[in-house]
Amino acid sequence: MSVGLLLITHAGIGGELLAAATRMLGACPLRAKTLAVSNSDDPAQVGAQARALAQGLDAGDGVLVLTDLFGSTPANIATGLCDAGRTRILTGVNLPMLVRVLNYPQLPLEAMADKALSGARDGVLECPAVGCAAPGQSTPRQSARGQSKAEQPAPGSLDPTGRT
Repeated sequence: MSVGLLLITHAGIGGELLAAATRMLGACPLRAKTLAVSNSDDPAQVGAQARALAQGLDAGDGVLVLTDLFGSTPANIATGLCDAGRTRILTGVNLPMLVRVLNYPQLPLEAMADKALSGARDGVLECPAVGCAAPGQSTPRQSARGQSKAEQPAPGSLDPTGRT
């Protein structure tokens, strides 16, 4: 058995992300479904669809639910699936998060949720014109103090940390 995966997102975002990740990996190693939510949908009706999808995906190891925007209708529908120990609900789904999840299909629910969160965080980088920096490395746009030029206080003023 393995964890089921449910993406609840605005319009077709979840379907497109899952299709892209599946193309990259050659296959989807998890039981996965998407639920697209539009402005005209009845939240109660979509909530019932979400519950049915989650129940169908849970083969005993739980369901990881990914949604796009905290506080939005898709995320609110997802929170209706909350079942301690059976579901984990994460917002802010992005392609690095999803690829990370699909690369670790054998993990239990809690560990898979942790992998998803690290994939989301580690997969967002600034790519300046001169090159992309990995997390923890400074880019040519950063000063020796590790702050971008815009984050540095004006000469002679104190920044919030008290440095001059």
